[in-house]
Amino acid sequence: MKSLVIAQLTFREGLRKKLVWGVLLLSVLFVVLYVWGFHLFVEDWRQMEARRAERGVPPAGTYEIFASAMVLLGLWTVNFLSGVMTIFASVGTIASEIDAGTLQAIVPKPIRRWEIVLGKYLGFAGMLALYIVAMVASVILTARVVGDYTPPNVVQGTLLILLVSLILLSLTVFGSTFLSTVTNGVVVFMLYGMAITGGLVEQVGTALDNDLLIRIGVISSIVVPSDSMWRLASYLFQPRLAVNFLGPNPFGTTTPPSAFAVQYAVAYAFVLLLAAMLVFRKRDL
Repeated sequence: MKSLVIAQLTFREGLRKKLVWGVLLLSVLFVVLYVWGFHLFVEDWRQMEARRAERGVPPAGTYEIFASAMVLLGLWTVNFLSGVMTIFASVGTIASEIDAGTLQAIVPKPIRRWEIVLGKYLGFAGMLALYIVAMVASVILTARVVGDYTPPNVVQGTLLILLVSLILLSLTVFGSTFLSTVTNGVVVFMLYGMAITGGLVEQVGTALDNDLLIRIGVISSIVVPSDSMWRLASYLFQPRLAVNFLGPNPFGTTTPPSAFAVQYAVAYAFVLLLAAMLVFRKRDL
């Protein structure tokens, strides 16, 4: 299939981008700091428990809650970094090549325009999948090795973080078919920020029992469902004890989106990808 050839080329091209390497270096720095921070947390907790034992005070018994919070913080950072990488790695996937005249040499060949869009999408999706799996694994292994803690539902949560990136990838590729590279980057990044802000507003509304704030969060999830998928992932990554103890917070939720929200998010990404194929099919090069 010709799309797979383009996917291979896109994957290699993505790895050559300076921005991608910049995100990778920042990710390595994050992992190092995260391991160090988790180690300090565990050492402080053990010292606190030792002092409690010396005074004859029973153990606090809440280690799982705070270890879960540390994991949640790490995974939220992974989700944010993967979102940033998605947007800025693929922001000019069509527009920049039209401006450079690269596609003018490819399109006249016996290859359909939709195959070009699909191939580029698959190439970036493969790169993002490898990145997300590696970063989630680093957080989970840190929690397991350093903190002797393993969060639940790791596979399901990782797939949801990947879905967040696929939503943003579909949005970015779609925008790249009719917007300039800079405009597309600004628009998609603002939509991504709006989704995150909407999620925070919804958590505040849940904590205050404010229906208006909750509705604002729901509307933002309909416009861009990326943050709602992260909320569901965060809920799955936490044990129920931690969910009830932490309550609504900037990184998690006590009321996860429904199964319909997942179906909507998948359909959202698919429809935008299909729209990108249709728009590029009619665009003048």
